[in-house]
Amino acid sequence: MLLAVAVENTRTLVGLIDDGTVERHWWVGTDSRRTADEWAVLLGGLLAGEPAVSGVALCSAVPHVLHELRDVVARYYSEVPSVVVEPGVKTGLPVLVDNPREVGTDRIANALAAVHRYGAPCIIADFGTATTVDVVNANGAFIGGAIAPGIETAVDALGITAAQLRRVELVRPRAVVAKNTVEALQSGAIFGFAALVDGLITRILTEQSLDPATVTVVATGALAPLVVAESHQINHHEPYLTLQGLHQAFTRNH
Repeated sequence: MLLAVAVENTRTLVGLIDDGTVERHWWVGTDSRRTADEWAVLLGGLLAGEPAVSGVALCSAVPHVLHELRDVVARYYSEVPSVVVEPGVKTGLPVLVDNPREVGTDRIANALAAVHRYGAPCIIADFGTATTVDVVNANGAFIGGAIAPGIETAVDALGITAAQLRRVELVRPRAVVAKNTVEALQSGAIFGFAALVDGLITRILTEQSLDPATVTVVATGALAPLVVAESHQINHHEPYLTLQGLHQAFTRNH
């Protein structure tokens, strides 16, 4: 059983993968102050009663957390093979951008999994702390993408900076044209971000001269369920795409 850990800025996705299938998963808060020992206790609690771990795969968008997780692997999982997705690790996915080291490893894991499952070309929309829309070309190379604020990030910022607005529950409102402030905020968040991603994808298809009929658009991330049904461009929803990408990276390296 592969233990896969994908660290985002506000959430961390932990999963157990058996033969490519995510058998169990948990979302936990990302806390950069959490020590290696605290991570070990947290993981130990999640894995209690589960099958033995036979390997570990990690990726992290938070450098300090990655440092602590490396320590966890070295001290608590030293008897099993492990891989950290980072520059220099074999993925089989060329990264054709100005500085490959700047690309978040979760974005690489997503692209790796999407290509393995759906082939190339493909577009991956990840709805997390940030909203990312990434592109893999017809040759199977990651060629970059776009980054926008995440849905929660934008709504929280509006609640903090606008005196008469507040944080709201992110659920689908009754209509786009809302009759009250709460639903107006929900409309802007849900329908607005669906339109944002659809617009970016339309521009990407035009700029890259891609035939929409040949391109698979995959959505992932903790907040993807809010948007998928409202998007006209997204073809598939893969909640555990990052974990599946970690599995692919682990398989290539072990």
